[in-house]
Amino acid sequence: MSRSFHPPQRILLGPGPSNVEPRVLQAMLAPLLGHMDPVYFQCMDEIQDLLRSVFETGNRVTFTVSGTGGAGMETCLANLIDEGEEVVVCVNGFFGERMAELAARWGARVIRVDSDWGQPFDMQKVRDAFRKSSARVVTMVHAETSTGMRNPIEELKSLRDVRDAILVADTVTSLGAHPVGIDRNSIDASYSCSQKGIGAPPGLAPVTFSERALEKIRNRKAPPRTWYLDVQLLNKYWGSDRAYHHTAPALMNYALREALCMILEEGLEARWQRHERNSGTFVAGIEAMGLEMLVAPEYRLWSLNTVRVPDGVDDARVRSRLLNSHNIEIGSGFGVFKGKIWRVGLMGANSNQNTVLLLLAALKSAIATRA
Repeated sequence: MSRSFHPPQRILLGPGPSNVEPRVLQAMLAPLLGHMDPVYFQCMDEIQDLLRSVFETGNRVTFTVSGTGGAGMETCLANLIDEGEEVVVCVNGFFGERMAELAARWGARVIRVDSDWGQPFDMQKVRDAFRKSSARVVTMVHAETSTGMRNPIEELKSLRDVRDAILVADTVTSLGAHPVGIDRNSIDASYSCSQKGIGAPPGLAPVTFSERALEKIRNRKAPPRTWYLDVQLLNKYWGSDRAYHHTAPALMNYALREALCMILEEGLEARWQRHERNSGTFVAGIEAMGLEMLVAPEYRLWSLNTVRVPDGVDDARVRSRLLNSHNIEIGSGFGVFKGKIWRVGLMGANSNQNTVLLLLAALKSAIATRA
């Protein structure tokens, strides 16, 4: 088959990926370099510095894993968990569930602290579970993509009053759209993705590790069973050794570098305020239409907004109308919220007033259409 592939120009307002600025796509047209080229190493160094700024950290070991956000999650857990050790996992959505499953697969004895999907954690329960356990590692999803819930990673550092905790935060749907404050919040390991708040295509997982996390990794009973995601091996490639590890996706890293530059040109605080402002406009429009948000205002994400599907309205039919009549993609609910919520991503380039107003008008039309 010789025909070219011409996908439609969608407005991607689901949970990710989001639309990408032309400047970021243009970066991917630059000449391909080998992954051991000295000029490519310069690009890698710049990416690390940019990521430190966006993560709000001084962590020396900060780089990208060649893979999606799930690869970042697995990188953090596979390296930090020793076979048989207890790990506290906070679960109030699908990605908390995934962390619990991955931790178990990597040999942890998982101690779950559960809250209903879309509901906040009782932090006293988290502290009590940690106190009663022998765990050092505690994990929490900052921005729970399945529910639009923002969880209090800033409160995890109080666990250090009990003992020396290693704190792991999923920032997949918050990095680049919300403050994450890795150093300010004493987070030891975090992972994200390239295709949401950062504003690049999917395919890379930024990760960062504190010196405390690295000390735990160095003192493991045995090397991690993963080779591809071994942080110490990856750091020999990203660090001064420049030891070959794998063939890095150079064009993806060009795009990520450009997207990170755009974030810092805008300014972190200005970018956060933009996401907050446009989410607020969207929520006001939704409520003016008589619809309801899932999450209470004080816990809502700005990057991922969850709307309750009204009684008598067919979730899939509305999403199909948006896609086929308006070229707009939004996400469905799943798990306990299958058919009950719409997940609307307003991230990166898509967090702007024009897109919000276009979506509100299209959603109103799609709901009202009876045929």
